[in-house]
Amino acid sequence: MFLCTGNSCRSQMAEGWARFLAGDEIEVRSAGIESHGLNAQAIQVMSEVGVDISQQESIRINGEMLEWADLLVTLCENADEQCPVVSPHTLRLHLPLTDPAKYRGSDAEILAEFRLTREKIKQRVNYVLQQLNKSVANAR
Repeated sequence: MFLCTGNSCRSQMAEGWARFLAGDEIEVRSAGIESHGLNAQAIQVMSEVGVDISQQESIRINGEMLEWADLLVTLCENADEQCPVVSPHTLRLHLPLTDPAKYRGSDAEILAEFRLTREKIKQRVNYVLQQLNKSVANAR
């Protein structure tokens, strides 16, 4: 489970990357402390690398999701600080990123910031997947 403030950019991109990189190996979801809807620039920059997040939903975290999650990855300070109490079986990992939707500049500069965030998220998702693979290997 990837968690951010509004579930519109960072957590959506992380969900998309995790689905793309892990395939059917893991079940992935994202949510927000609030629900702000999908960000058009996030959809655009992910589609540039062949990852379609346009059909994902922007949703608010709930107790059922917190119970479901084995791993909760927070991608911003607000989500880390405001996250509800998680189940004792849920591991938490905090990998914060600046919100590209708050960047101010020309359209080209804003898209460049979204692309940079996309690549940082890919690195973080790869890290999470590597750690999961190590955990599975060690459990065997």
